[in-house]
Amino acid sequence: MRTALILAFAAFGAFSLYVMWQVGYLGIWQAGMSSPGAWQVLVDLVLMSCIALGYMWHDAQRTGRSVWPFALITLAAGSFGPMLYLLLAPRRTLQHAPA
Repeated sequence: MRTALILAFAAFGAFSLYVMWQVGYLGIWQAGMSSPGAWQVLVDLVLMSCIALGYMWHDAQRTGRSVWPFALITLAAGSFGPMLYLLLAPRRTLQHAPA
């Protein structure tokens, strides 16, 4: 799972850098408001970001992690916040039950 997440982060990050180079940050938002279909995609992104923020908030309280850096990244850059939250999560070790 972590490998797939790393690959997705790298590929989407490279694509996002290319898009930012072409149209800029505001250009991405302008494109997201250019038609009813684009609005649907933008609203979907906002809803999924809110769901991800809720998950991260709950998980951070449960595990003692700070959610704020990832929440700010989510608000500014969408799915990069949740992807980083998952990538930087401490690996859980398997605990063997006594025999």
